[in-house]
Amino acid sequence: MTEPARSAFARLGVVRPLAIRDFRLLWIGMTVSMVGDGIYVVAMALQVFEISDGPGALAMVGLAWSAPQVILMLASGALSDRLDRRRLMIAGDLIRLGAISAIGLLSVTGELTMPLLIGLVVVFGAGQAIFQPAFSSILPTIVPQDLLVEANSLSQIVRPASMLFLGPLIGGLLSGLIGVGGAFLVDGATFAWSAVMIFLIRTRHVSNEGQSTSLWAEIAEGIRYVRGQTWIWAALVAATVSLLCVWGPWEVLVPYIVTNDLHASEFELGLVFGAGGLGSVLVGLTMGQRGTLPRRPLTIMYVAWAVGMLMTAGFGLATAIWQAMVFGFIAEGSIALLIVLWYTMLQRLVPRHLLGRVISLDWMISIAGVPLSFAIVGPLAGAFGADTTLIGAGVVGAAVTMAFMFVRGARDPERDGRLDAAAPVAERSPAST
Repeated sequence: MTEPARSAFARLGVVRPLAIRDFRLLWIGMTVSMVGDGIYVVAMALQVFEISDGPGALAMVGLAWSAPQVILMLASGALSDRLDRRRLMIAGDLIRLGAISAIGLLSVTGELTMPLLIGLVVVFGAGQAIFQPAFSSILPTIVPQDLLVEANSLSQIVRPASMLFLGPLIGGLLSGLIGVGGAFLVDGATFAWSAVMIFLIRTRHVSNEGQSTSLWAEIAEGIRYVRGQTWIWAALVAATVSLLCVWGPWEVLVPYIVTNDLHASEFELGLVFGAGGLGSVLVGLTMGQRGTLPRRPLTIMYVAWAVGMLMTAGFGLATAIWQAMVFGFIAEGSIALLIVLWYTMLQRLVPRHLLGRVISLDWMISIAGVPLSFAIVGPLAGAFGADTTLIGAGVVGAAVTMAFMFVRGARDPERDGRLDAAAPVAERSPAST
């Protein structure tokens, strides 16, 4: 690279965390794995519609994925504060590799049934529960606090670009060229790649394996902390209710309407998901280049959140593929902004030794309503129609989100100076070579 080119690259604030070796490895592994997640979204929808008819079956698969996460997430978060987070992430990747590979092989041989698929998705969800708290809490041990906005923004560039744009496009193409089973096998290989990258990370978590407190006592400590932080628990309760409203309709009815009502091909379904990915990428680039939180991060977070929820209603009104792409673009861009702001604030304000437990509570409480959302979306769509269900879900989800913004104390950190005063409490200096 020439010196002018290197200088121009360095001015891109969003790429600054990539100078840190361990973050580069994490980022490379995450990128490939999330391409696999995008393949999974398309392949799973096509697989379910192939072996079972109607959105109810896809809702059952979503329920099988979310239920083990609700059950296991608290214990997993406590373990991520106690054990080496790398090992937990590798274990989560290997569990998911086994589950997805089994789905792919059974699909290729024509032996995959709905009971087998649901059982393997339960295993897949358990692997996700083990992986996620460790992944979300390892970041502040790898990058310094002043690069957290850029690092989280990079994650939001990778997530949509891989999972919502490139992955779905590849998933649609693979499903058409080599079959859905082959697409699942490619997805499985991405987890193997991620595990190798994580294995190569040098940063080690200062574990608390020798401490005398029980796992349940550590979980209780995390719960007490969250109960004392209104800005955290208010957002978690808002997430529970709003995701109860929209998750099932989004995951089940959006692909159903796009595929059946709008008569989209596999490739066009990928384009709809990909448009959302493009919106997220643009938000991630903007936030990463900015490099700092906005003046009112919690207010902006709630507004972006409500906009994202409201776009669910748009799919119920869409009459053409391009309209679905626009709604997806706005929805995923809004949610990307929410995620960058939320995780940066958690990583700055939550004590490092509690971060894994707080993030696991975030995930568990936020998705607590997701199994119910998947369980009721099929009957609701059957009774009122898929389009009406999407409209109602989006409107109610947006209204609930905005209501919680006005809970007393919900936006205190942007008012009392905590975010400005937050200082890093590092477990060690991140390796930068």
